[in-house]
Amino acid sequence: MDQNADVIAHAIKGSLKIIEQDREKEIISRRFGLSGQKETLEQIGDMLSITRERVRQLEKAILIRLRICSEEGEISELAAAEKIIIRNLTEMGRVARISALADKIYGRATTASERAGLAFLGNISASLTTVDENDQYYSAIGIADYGDTIKIKKKIDEIVTLIKKNKKPMTLDELDDKLTYEHPSHIEAVASISKQLASLNGLWGLAKWPTVNPKNIRDKIFVVLETKKEPMHFADIATAISTSDFKRKNVTIQAIHNELIKDPRFVLIGRGIYALDSWGYKKGTVSDIITDILKKAEKPLTREEIVKEVLHSRKVKETTILLNLQNKKLFKKIDKNSYTTAE
Repeated sequence: MDQNADVIAHAIKGSLKIIEQDREKEIISRRFGLSGQKETLEQIGDMLSITRERVRQLEKAILIRLRICSEEGEISELAAAEKIIIRNLTEMGRVARISALADKIYGRATTASERAGLAFLGNISASLTTVDENDQYYSAIGIADYGDTIKIKKKIDEIVTLIKKNKKPMTLDELDDKLTYEHPSHIEAVASISKQLASLNGLWGLAKWPTVNPKNIRDKIFVVLETKKEPMHFADIATAISTSDFKRKNVTIQAIHNELIKDPRFVLIGRGIYALDSWGYKKGTVSDIITDILKKAEKPLTREEIVKEVLHSRKVKETTILLNLQNKKLFKKIDKNSYTTAE
């Protein structure tokens, strides 16, 4: 991968050679952050004693000039870099966030200046197109034949709108059924550029939805249980979080237990075992559950019927249920094998 880095660096250097004036080179270098931190129009204007608008005008003119040179083949060093970038973009779905593309090309976690270099080449190459970062999109590069900036943004917005209308996360196959793409991987590539979307466990949804972008321990517990689709012990939930794809997954068993107790979505149904209330489980003691079952039945039930119903919502021993039935303040025995409430 060091060879790729050398080719990219060579292309950047060759492109900057086209710019004759040192001041213009300084503007481009500082605007993209080629040598360090990316700077604003105001910062560069103050340094050069010109207005921010003049900096903007110069930047635009320089990039247009470099783009023309690229189209006319005047930057000889650029072709090899374009080949590397396009080859990797093709493998990634034709478009990708600059951070992901850079890491793939360099074969490691990249620096800000290395990512800036790719952004610079993307802006001047006639074979590439770019999406600038803002509140809606991450910085991205695409193959120009795949579409310009407007077309890529339109594709992103189409996916966002579809997921919003669905009102719940969707798999790539579900998205593919409703969109016209050659392959689901292309949908994933486009969707990854949107700041409005997030993915987890193969599902894509809005970034504000905790099911695909859990931000706190409670949301992560919910995702683990929802994915498992069966009750779990709190220690197993902690293990599942620590081995997950969550961004922050260093949690203690005690922290998990504390959150399970506080959140009404989680129901204790056995010793340390929790389920989701949306599965039909309810809070309360075994006696509370028996009372609720008998009231809903509106008739006496046999021991077997009561045990069966309780075990639907509690992971307890059968003897525990039978012991609770002996509470004469709450339950009344009708005959040898039937019970009703004592009320």
